[in-house]
Amino acid sequence: MTSESRHVPVVRLAPAKLNLSLSVGGRRSDGYHDLHSVVVQLALSDVLTFTRAAGPTDSLHVSGHDPGAVAENLVVRAIAALRRAVGPASAPPLAIRLDKRIPVAAGLGGGSSDAAAAIDGALAAWDVELDERRRRDIAGSLGSDVPLFLGGPVALIEGRGERVTELRGVVGRADIGVLLVVPAAAVPTSAVFAAFASGARPTDPGASRAASAHLAAELAAGLTARQLLDRAGILATANDLAAATVAVLPALGPYRRALRRATRATVGQSGSGPALWALYASEVAAEAAAMEVRAAVVDGRLPDVGGVPPSILVTTFASQGVGSRGQEEP
Repeated sequence: MTSESRHVPVVRLAPAKLNLSLSVGGRRSDGYHDLHSVVVQLALSDVLTFTRAAGPTDSLHVSGHDPGAVAENLVVRAIAALRRAVGPASAPPLAIRLDKRIPVAAGLGGGSSDAAAAIDGALAAWDVELDERRRRDIAGSLGSDVPLFLGGPVALIEGRGERVTELRGVVGRADIGVLLVVPAAAVPTSAVFAAFASGARPTDPGASRAASAHLAAELAAGLTARQLLDRAGILATANDLAAATVAVLPALGPYRRALRRATRATVGQSGSGPALWALYASEVAAEAAAMEVRAAVVDGRLPDVGGVPPSILVTTFASQGVGSRGQEEP
C-alpha cells in the first residue's frame, strides 16, 4: 500500500439508475427472468469514503437513508468478496462511510451501485489491481444489477442483468431534468417478481419488449434530448413490472394517477418501484414540477403512502463518463 493510499481518503460516487424501459421475459433454468432494459445512470448519487481502519476489522458508518442491517449491506459483502479474491495480506481493514442519498428499496439501484463503487473504492484504498473480468465476476455474484454500475452512464442490460452493453446515449446538450417521487413504502423486488409470476402482468406483454428494443437501437446510434423527451409517453408505459408492483402495493395505482394530474406529465416507474419518474427539458423545469408535487402533498391532492410524505428529488442524467468506476467526488 502506498503512503498516499494509507492517509488520503478514497471517495467514490455511487449513482442511482433509472429504467427507461423494462421488458421481463420467461423464467430461466436458474430461476431468474430474462430482462431487456435500457438504463441510465443519474447525477443523484450515494457517496462512499474509504480509509485505513484503526482497528483489526472493517467498519461501516451510514448516514442518510437507512439501508438495513450492516451485515447484509452490499458494501460489506463486496469488500468481503474482494478480500477473498486478492488475499487478506493485500487487503487490510477499512473504515467506510456511506452517505445514503438514494432512497432504498425503490427501484433506483442504490444498493447495487454502492456495491460497484465499493469494488472500485476498496481496490484503490488497498492500492491493488484486479482485471475487469474478475471485477465483473465479483459484481455478478453480488446481485443482478451490480455489473451495470461498472460501466458507462447509458446501457442495455439483458439476461438476468449480467449482460451489459454500453450505448452512445444522448448526444448534444443532454441536460434532461428528472423528477423522482418515491412513496414511503419499501417494495421488495422478490415480492414484485412473485406477483409477476402469479399473473400480475401487462395486458400487452410484447409492447414493452418492442419499445425497449427500439429505444436501445436509437440510443446506440445517439438520440438528442428532444428526441428522447418526445418518447417519454411511450417509455412511461414500457415497464412489465408496473402491474406487479401495484399488486404488491395497491395504493401505488391511484397514487401514480394523482401524480400525473399534479405534474401534468407522463409518469413512469423505475424497475420494480415504487420510485416514479417524469422527464423534463431542464433541471429547472423539473424543479418547478417538484414544487407542484410538494404543494399537492400539502393540500392532500397527493395522498401519503406509508403514512409519511414521499421523497421528492430532482436530478439529471449523469454526464458521459460519470459512474462508480474510477470517479471521485468533485
